[in-house]
Amino acid sequence: MSKTTDYYRNNPLIHKDRRLGQSPSAWVRSFSCTELSPLIVCRGPIRKEAMDVYAEMGISHYGILLSEKDSIVYPNALSPELRVLTDNSRVHRVPDYTGASKEERVERIQQIIDIAKDNDYNAIFAGYGFMAEDDEFVAAIEDAGLMFIGPCAKTQRAAGKKDEAKRTALLVDVSVTPGIDNVTALTLLKKHKTREQLIALAQAEDLDVSQDLFSNADTPLEELADAILFASYDKGIDLFSIEELCHQVETECATMFRNYPGARIRLKAIGGGGGKGQRILGAALLMSKEPSEKQIKDAAADAPGLVREILNEVKANGIGDNKNILIELNIEQTRHNEIQLLGNGQWCIALGGRDCSLQMHEQKLLEISVTQEGLTQEIARAKKARQKEQAKALESDLQVLKRMEEESERFGTAVGLDSASTFECIVDGSRHYFMEVNTRIQVEHRVTELVYSLKFTNPEDEKDFFIVESLVEAMALLALHKDRLPRPQRIPRFGAAAEARLNATDDSLSPSAGGYIRYWSKPIQGEIRDDQGICIANPDTGQFMRYHLAGAYDSNIALLLTKGDDRLDSYRHLAKVLSSTVLRGSNLATNLSFHYGLVNWFLGNNVMAKPTTRFVVPYLTLVGKLKEEAQKLDVVYAFLAMKRAYAKEYAADPDVAKAVSETLDRKGTLLTRPMEILLGNPHLLSGWLSLNRTKFRISKGRVVWLCNPLVVLEETYEYLHMTWKKEAPAAEVIWAHDRELLEGALAFYAELRETFGLNKEQYVKLNEILHKKDPQGGFDGATWSRIQQAHVGYEIGNEILGLLFMVAENTDFYDFKVEDNLNVTIPEYLNDPELQAAMKKILVPPPATKADEIVAPGGGMYYAQEAPGMPSFVKEGDHFEKGQPLFILEVMKMFNKIPAPFSGTIDRIIIEGGDGTIVSKGQPLFKVTPDEKFVEIDPQQLAVQKQTVTAKYLQAVF
Repeated sequence: MSKTTDYYRNNPLIHKDRRLGQSPSAWVRSFSCTELSPLIVCRGPIRKEAMDVYAEMGISHYGILLSEKDSIVYPNALSPELRVLTDNSRVHRVPDYTGASKEERVERIQQIIDIAKDNDYNAIFAGYGFMAEDDEFVAAIEDAGLMFIGPCAKTQRAAGKKDEAKRTALLVDVSVTPGIDNVTALTLLKKHKTREQLIALAQAEDLDVSQDLFSNADTPLEELADAILFASYDKGIDLFSIEELCHQVETECATMFRNYPGARIRLKAIGGGGGKGQRILGAALLMSKEPSEKQIKDAAADAPGLVREILNEVKANGIGDNKNILIELNIEQTRHNEIQLLGNGQWCIALGGRDCSLQMHEQKLLEISVTQEGLTQEIARAKKARQKEQAKALESDLQVLKRMEEESERFGTAVGLDSASTFECIVDGSRHYFMEVNTRIQVEHRVTELVYSLKFTNPEDEKDFFIVESLVEAMALLALHKDRLPRPQRIPRFGAAAEARLNATDDSLSPSAGGYIRYWSKPIQGEIRDDQGICIANPDTGQFMRYHLAGAYDSNIALLLTKGDDRLDSYRHLAKVLSSTVLRGSNLATNLSFHYGLVNWFLGNNVMAKPTTRFVVPYLTLVGKLKEEAQKLDVVYAFLAMKRAYAKEYAADPDVAKAVSETLDRKGTLLTRPMEILLGNPHLLSGWLSLNRTKFRISKGRVVWLCNPLVVLEETYEYLHMTWKKEAPAAEVIWAHDRELLEGALAFYAELRETFGLNKEQYVKLNEILHKKDPQGGFDGATWSRIQQAHVGYEIGNEILGLLFMVAENTDFYDFKVEDNLNVTIPEYLNDPELQAAMKKILVPPPATKADEIVAPGGGMYYAQEAPGMPSFVKEGDHFEKGQPLFILEVMKMFNKIPAPFSGTIDRIIIEGGDGTIVSKGQPLFKVTPDEKFVEIDPQQLAVQKQTVTAKYLQAVF
């Protein structure tokens, strides 16, 4: 399939009953959406999906809105879906979707409304972009007489703003995270402490506040302050400064540090999302049971800078903007679970959960389905296998899921949810806390679509119904037929689903924009690929068109999904998809290898494991340690050293020595090629070591094989997607002579296993039999001797594969593991920030630079100061310390403070242009004088070091 919509094809409403051999009833036909004419105001995979779904629904008139930033300014970043949407009148453009300031945002909203009206669109769909949960945007659309395909403005205000949502949750008995949701009101009360002062302020500023609030003496001061603040937003004025807000946040953080010793605090913008507008402080206090007052004050002192970063990142630092920030207890070792919701304003239905704990920079990476049916199945399986602790852990998850679904429906009903939304929670053991509601469709919504479909039944005839398998379709139905739609029944589809987000990030998962995709292999059977149309061929030439990953908005390239009978099945399919995916280009970095290694880590450990949101960074740190250790080895040197050792061992018998040498020569590339690939890519090595964790043991410092190394070698070629394919380049597959040798060896052992009635896992027993002096299995003496000689020949040299296991042994790789209760044990040292930073540099070394320069670590937008109007981080003549922020690099929506890699003095700032200047990776920014002189390592000396380490490694395997 070129598009992921394997379950959308032939799926318009009217055709569904025909598939069942029925004529569509009048009731079913009444839900046609052909009169819907949407303007699609979003980008990425969701835009292409909406186009496909609307076409399937028979919606013939729809248009798309392009941002110049997205599709025009950058060459070769033209939206690929335009290759099939050839009617130019349906393509509309704006400079940017949201605008850079409040004034621009208001202007942009009106511009979008005008485009819709001028082109006969009666609805607007904003996908999962930030416009989708902007209540002012939605209200303006509704006031203009247009439909919004998503939650209405009222629901957006009640549920979309994190502070309002938290207050609503408390009212309907939903478990919430401890914290403060009204720091702006507290800031205002710091200046105007009494009711009389607040009323005087409102009157002086001529604010439109309900007189009932003024006259009712029972109205809490915080509630009155909030009302005055909302009136000030409407008027576009500020009632306190950002400095005053920062001071109040600092004060509240200090109080929380005192009340919750040993915990960190999360600051969260009320309008953020997708990782934007969130910062965590208090790392120095983590696990400190009795912090001193000085430690508390020092930790809280970080708050003002983080507040400014947050407001800048979510563009809420303008005059009249709502600058409220949630101050919440950061629940450590937590899992991130979310419930998919759908409602029409009267009813609300939960559609199971998704585990999104595997994330970094607050951005999700791998999402998996969590359903009551799936957990029930796994509980039964664990009990049958007498895995008591695993069964108990899964039963706890099932109870948490049930409570989350119940609470989510209660919350959705309370806010009048009338479309799709997501109820997000953090799970801590058997407890859960409501976090926020995303009043839009989620990036990972298809994970839910694969496990549940919706059955809408005629209330007057239970045999009259239609099935909806797309949430985008359901949203369109709700926009047009909201009140008439009966509450649907959720119908299980597949047992489990998983989604990997393919992002433009490097091996350390740092954003890496600017590359070109020049080739992308076709999807394999069972692969569901949302690639936003990148794989659509040029309609004139049929060739793949290169695509520029400009990175103006986010790093996501595509969504790769799989489904299965259960989670194990879905993970195996996902591993196969990732293994088969080939991406080529220039200056191209993706997280494809990371995902492949990670998925296989779970396959090798336990796919039912319960990782927390703190999993990925220490996991990456461990992968960095793998690379650090792997770089010390020279595989070719190891092979030649092994060959010399064998020659020395058999020196007394020249004929045997010659035969051994020739055998090893034949096996050289068979063994060393996959080893060099694994040692050169730590993500692949991580996955491989995980899958093979039970195939060896270390005894007295030496590797002992528990299975046939040649079987492992065969599986390694499969793992690396290097099995023989006639049409593939030789560099990407096993070489012909190596394939012939491996197949001959495997056939030899298969025949012996059949003779002795053994299976593949019984290698140790077979090896013992083959070392017996007397003939076995009914063979005569001469035949038995030839069998033993062949066994020696096939096995000789295979021990070099054990070097890979020694890399795991020397990095304590297997100490990072899944326990019987499904919790993941992370060695504490992997949480060390200094080690994490060091391993990030190992995974992706800084760009080459002169000793007297500091260069951009990646492409992005350069900013010299923390926020507009603030002083620059450094100026010419300044001395800077190692780790001190030098500038900010905005990459794909995220603002990253770039620390100094060493101490020194700024001699000259050489970057031209002001804030917002686009820089490329490796571009010189500052001329500096380092405090210490850099000494380059001699390559020959490095080679000698590698050979010395390799020789020590060989002692454990040979």
